[in-house]
Amino acid sequence: MSRRTTPRIVGIGGTVRAGSSSELALRFSLKAAEEEGALTRLIAGEDLVLPMYAPENRREDPRSQRLVELLREADGVIVASPGYHGSLSGLVKNALDYTEDMRTDERPYFEGRAVGSIVCAAGWQAVGTTLTALRSIIHALRGWPTPVGVGINTSTRAFDENGDCLDPAVAGQLRLVAKQVVEFARLRSLDAEYAPPLARAAATR
Repeated sequence: MSRRTTPRIVGIGGTVRAGSSSELALRFSLKAAEEEGALTRLIAGEDLVLPMYAPENRREDPRSQRLVELLREADGVIVASPGYHGSLSGLVKNALDYTEDMRTDERPYFEGRAVGSIVCAAGWQAVGTTLTALRSIIHALRGWPTPVGVGINTSTRAFDENGDCLDPAVAGQLRLVAKQVVEFARLRSLDAEYAPPLARAAATR
C-alpha cells in the first residue's frame, strides 16, 4: 500500500452454504472494516469452489484469477473458516494455496499485510486447534496475524437471520479484528510514504 488513503481489505471464507456462521462472521467483520474507512471485497460461497490448486497442472479459471488479483491489490486480509475435524475446511485451505501464484511478486504471498483470523466450530476444542492452524498458515505466508483472533463456538446460535451478532462479546472481537487489520494497513501506508524521504534525509547528514 503506497500513498493510498482507503485501505483495501479482502475477506476470504465461509462455506458453500449461504448463511453459514463463518460467512456471517466474515461479513460482520468486513462491515466493521468499512466503518473504519476501508474498501472491502468478499470471496465466499460459490467463489470458493475453485479447481484444486496444482501448480504443475494450472487450469485457467476466472474465479481463481479474480481471487489472486484481489489479493495482489489487498492492503489487508481477513480469513474465516469453519472448523472441520480440528482444522480448516478444504475450500478455505485451497483458496489460500492460490497465493502460491504470488510467490514472485514484489510483495510475495501476504508480505507486509495484516491478516485477521476468524474460526467457527461446534465446540471449543475445534475452535482452538483450527485457530492455531490458521494463524500458523498466515505466518508461513509471511503475513502478520492480528493480535486478536476470533473463535466462535457455534454450539449456541451466534447470529440472527439478518446477520446481526447475538453475542456482544463476539461482536466486539469481530470489530476489533477489522480495526487492527485496517490500522496496520494505514501504518504501512505511512511507512511507504515517509520512509524513502527519511532515508534520503539521513543519508545527507
